[in-house]
Amino acid sequence: MAASFDTIPHARLMGRVEERISDGRVLDLIRGWLTADILHGLERWTPVEGSPQGAVISPLLANIYLDPLDRLMAEHGFPMVRYADDFVILTRSQAEAERALDLVRTWVAENGLTLHPEKTRIANCRKKGNGFEFLGYRFERGRRQVRKKSLAKLKETIRAKTRRTRGQSLTVVVADLNRTLRGWFGYFKHAHPSIFLELDQMIRRRLRAMLRKQERRPGVGNERVDHQRWPNAYFANAGLFALHMAWQAARQPR
Repeated sequence: MAASFDTIPHARLMGRVEERISDGRVLDLIRGWLTADILHGLERWTPVEGSPQGAVISPLLANIYLDPLDRLMAEHGFPMVRYADDFVILTRSQAEAERALDLVRTWVAENGLTLHPEKTRIANCRKKGNGFEFLGYRFERGRRQVRKKSLAKLKETIRAKTRRTRGQSLTVVVADLNRTLRGWFGYFKHAHPSIFLELDQMIRRRLRAMLRKQERRPGVGNERVDHQRWPNAYFANAGLFALHMAWQAARQPR
């Protein structure tokens, strides 16, 4: 689920903040953040409701405003996992899920919020095709997968960094790739390991194609001779961050 702050009046939002903060300077700073002018194209206006989209203050305001909802769910025995205004409530049955959703809908309406229509639903993540997405992951059939949008974004980045016409050395390209791969793995290391094998194969194939291009030979780097000339060990020696090997290492007890 996701609670939308787009229509909540600033006075109501600040009222909840003032229950926790009494320092006038801090309150003035938050008010200034909320009422900062918005420029869209040639139009400019001062907002009177909602939280600034993408601003660093927005998750903090969401945490303050939604804290009573956290407590309400806990009082009724419903575990809730929440990041800012995105949250998942865990239940043991369809009936419990429906009761939890009714509680959320009532609280949200009473507190001037709305639920995101596309993100709000009851899902059984143990069934195929009935999972849910949360913070970049896809939970389905008892597995954690990388959601399609997050995976597509990474592949687009990999393609941009491994263009056959890039014209830079393998050392430079690998260093550039590693910055992306290490950070991405740090977040998605809990995903099902099959995706790491798939991505490793894609990256090495594109690097082989790049090396072929640098030798002025056509091809996509997927021929047997390419694997023989530039085996996996070749890229490991070049320092390429291997996702599946990193996943295996992360599983080992410390």
